[in-house]
Amino acid sequence: MKALIIGVAAAALATTAAVGETPSKAEFVGKAGASDTFEIDSARLMVTSQNPSIKAFATQMITDHSKSTKMVQSAARLDHVALKKPSMSVGQRKDLSALKAVPAGKTKDDLYVKQQKAAHDDAHALMEDYAANGTGRHLKAAAGKIAPVVEKHQSMLSSM
Repeated sequence: MKALIIGVAAAALATTAAVGETPSKAEFVGKAGASDTFEIDSARLMVTSQNPSIKAFATQMITDHSKSTKMVQSAARLDHVALKKPSMSVGQRKDLSALKAVPAGKTKDDLYVKQQKAAHDDAHALMEDYAANGTGRHLKAAAGKIAPVVEKHQSMLSSM
């Protein structure tokens, strides 16, 4: 009986891990910071694009993600979360390196859009989840305000 209970508990934990747990306050701040850093750094590479839509989008990303960084940092302070310099994930660093390696032109523009679609899907999921299930009151509010902005970015990307 004890083995059965342990087995059921282990299965429940595995299912929760597979679905994904809402990050802690510090994890949320770190993931949001990494996301914004990736968005800003990749946008800086694209503001010189010859494609006016890409150039405008990249410029908007720098503005909006700088603003969301400030919102999350302010909320983190109010929720008593120590701020650390954001560290991009391995995947984000690889994507940024790949974007740097491609010469300017349509191929680079297309890669940027592809990366941005994936990054914004991840960012939206993070913001929606934390807004609904997070533990930091101010961070939840910030995530709730940021999520619609990310949705706007997703909409912009879908027309590119």
